[in-house]
Amino acid sequence: MRALWVEPVPFSTEVVTAALEAGADAIVTDEPARVKALGRITTVGPGGDLAWDRDVYRVTITSSADEDRAVELGGRGPVVVETSDWTAIPLENLVARSDNVYARVSSEEEARLALGALERGVAGIVLATGDPEAVRRVAALVKGGDEHVPLAGFTVTAIRPVGMGDRVCVDTCSIFDDGEGLLVGNTSSAMLLVHAETLENPYVAPRPFRVNAGAVHAYCLLPGGRTAYLADLRAGESVLGVDSGGGTETAAIGRVKVERRPLLLVEAVADDGRPASVILQNAETIRLVREGGGAVSVAALAPGDRVLGVLLEGGRHFGHAIEETIRER
Repeated sequence: MRALWVEPVPFSTEVVTAALEAGADAIVTDEPARVKALGRITTVGPGGDLAWDRDVYRVTITSSADEDRAVELGGRGPVVVETSDWTAIPLENLVARSDNVYARVSSEEEARLALGALERGVAGIVLATGDPEAVRRVAALVKGGDEHVPLAGFTVTAIRPVGMGDRVCVDTCSIFDDGEGLLVGNTSSAMLLVHAETLENPYVAPRPFRVNAGAVHAYCLLPGGRTAYLADLRAGESVLGVDSGGGTETAAIGRVKVERRPLLLVEAVADDGRPASVILQNAETIRLVREGGGAVSVAALAPGDRVLGVLLEGGRHFGHAIEETIRER
């Protein structure tokens, strides 16, 4: 996930409060005590949690030598780059050479430029501003779920009980809409979209913050294209909420519940023949997202049904995609 740091210029409690409310990751300041009095957040600067030239570095770009310096410092930690003319800075060169570039900007337009460099964008934005509204607008750019997941249709081929096992409910700090959920799978190469508990049913009240996601061993897609085992998720971490159009929302985890329940294996195949599968709790309230919209309960699921999921390339090492031959089944 991209980071958002806010630098109040000049210091303003309104700007700091806007940054806290917008989910900023840090405040750049010479007055960390005043920031800490308003809320718990990382501070960058003298006396702060992160110090310049120890934890974080700064480079003003005026030449190719400055670019080289920024890339070298980026090997040690985040490096904040700035220039007097953002149209002249070769941001693409920096982004191509380092994953630790943070762009110091003063407007939404400059932030948009930095976030779009080489389509991948910088690792972080440092917004220097005295305008609380600018904080909110840039936060929406950086934190607003700009990822898009290329969903694919799958044809269900089999559904069968596999006995008892431990399944994971992921309770988030967000309210999901109908058609949203988490991508979960038995393998890291193919996952199915498990619907959040947003729908009315005769048995329990909706829990629109919850996804009854699957068995403990399964992979779940996270922000930034990473994955994690459901068993490894913890409160305070984030998952990637996905809707039926592939739009996303980063959702903070508030609680993870692991309980022993009867389980079902759902198997499906993509149009190109690649298989997908997921093990879910055997209960009417557990649903997959249908291709074309709507949801289908695992209790009513049948071979031939079309559901949504995703196909991912490469293997995984500690949740990160790697170029390696891995076969999972």
